Amino acid sequence: MDKKLIVSSSPHIGARTKTRNIMLDVIIALIPALIASVIIFGPRTLVVTCATVAACVLAEYICRKVMKRDNTVGDLSAIVTGMLLSFNLPSGIPIWIAVLGGVIAIVVVKQMFGGLGQNFVNPALAARIILMTSFPTAMTTWPAPMASGADAVTTATPLAMIAAGNGSDVPGYLDLFLGLRGGCLGETCILALLIGGIYLVIRKVISPLIPVIYIAVVAAFSAILGQDPLTQILTGGLFLGAVFMATDYVTSPLTNKGKIIYAIGCGILTVLIRTYASLPEGVSFSIILMNILTPHIERLTTPKAFGVKKAEKAMADKGKGAA
Repeated sequence: MDKKLIVSSSPHIGARTKTRNIMLDVIIALIPALIASVIIFGPRTLVVTCATVAACVLAEYICRKVMKRDNTVGDLSAIVTGMLLSFNLPSGIPIWIAVLGGVIAIVVVKQMFGGLGQNFVNPALAARIILMTSFPTAMTTWPAPMASGADAVTTATPLAMIAAGNGSDVPGYLDLFLGLRGGCLGETCILALLIGGIYLVIRKVISPLIPVIYIAVVAAFSAILGQDPLTQILTGGLFLGAVFMATDYVTSPLTNKGKIIYAIGCGILTVLIRTYASLPEGVSFSIILMNILTPHIERLTTPKAFGVKKAEKAMADKGKGAA
C-alpha cells in the first residue's frame, strides 16, 4: 500500500520528440547541401550562411528579451531559419543584405506573430521575397559555379535562360543534378538535397507525401504545357522548397488530404508562375500563397469527431419538431 495513485489530466504519455530534436535533425539534413555549396560556389557561402544564422539567433534573443518572453534560442529554430534563408540567397550577396534578411525573417515574420508555431508563412521564404523586391539586382546576380571551370564571373540561371529563349544553353541533366549551374547557394545540388530529404524521412521528421506530390505535379504540368519536365524539376529551387520549406509543420496542413491539396496547389502555382509570370522562378511565391491557404485547407479536410453528425442531425430534427 506504499504506492500512491497519481491522478492527473491527460495526456498521460509523454513524447520524446521535442522541438530541439526536430530542428537538430533538420540542421543535420541541411549539411550535405551546405558542403555542396562550398564546393560549387566557394568558401564565401560559409560567410553568407554564418551571417544569416548569427543575425537570426541574435534577433530572436534580443526580440524575446524586449518582449519580456521566455527565450527560445535554445530550440534551434532560429538556426534553421538562418540556414534556409542563406540557401535562398546568391553566394555573392552583400553581407549586410543577408543580415537584414535574417532580422526580417525573425522579427517581422516570426516574433511579431507570436514566435514559433504562430507565424502563418515560412519566415525564410517571406524574407527572401522582401529582399527580392527591395534589392532585385543583388538578389538576381548569380556567381558562376567554381566547380564547373567556367571563366565567367557571373551567369544566368537555367530558368532565366529558358525564359529568354536560350534553352539550348541550359546545362545537361547530370550538371543540373550535381548543381553545376547558376542559382541560390543551397538550391543547386539536387543530390545533396535528396540525401537530406531521405534522412528526414528515415528520421520521420517529414512525410514524403508533400515533396513527392509537389515535384510530380511540377513534372506532369510542365509536360502538359510542352516543357521538358526533367529540366523543370532539376532547375530552380524546387527540391529545396519541396523538401525543406513546403513541409514546415507550422505553415503546412496536418491531414493527409490537406497535404495532397496543398502539394498540388504548390506544384500548379509554381509552373504557372514560371511559365506566364515576369519572374522565371515560382517556388517561393507558390509556397507562400499555399501557406496562407493552409488554415482553410485544414478546416475543409479535418475529419469531424465521432458522433458529431448524428448530434447535428438530432438537433435539426428537434428544431423541426418544435416548429
